[in-house]
Amino acid sequence: MSVSNAFQTFLAEAPEQAKAWMGAVQGLDQASALDKKTEELAYLAVLSALRLTSGIPFHVASAKKHGATRAEILSAVLVGLPAAGMAVIQSLPVALDAFDGKDR
Repeated sequence: MSVSNAFQTFLAEAPEQAKAWMGAVQGLDQASALDKKTEELAYLAVLSALRLTSGIPFHVASAKKHGATRAEILSAVLVGLPAAGMAVIQSLPVALDAFDGKDR
């Protein structure tokens, strides 16, 4: 799974903060009542609404690993359309390319 350059830099240059961050992420993951596929699809919706496209390839790969279909990835990106507006469509090519195994 691809991790963004920014996240790789964070891990390498700020290891103590990265360790603290990953601990929080793992704790939140364990506390979630959602199954992994649903959680990843929901997270893709949030990333798309916030225009945080650098994390999308990683989370698409994880969603796919947990059984998400291309149609579910598409729907997850677009679920925020009514609330977030057309900004979410910026994530479509990133998400679908990641699902299809294309590098950007």
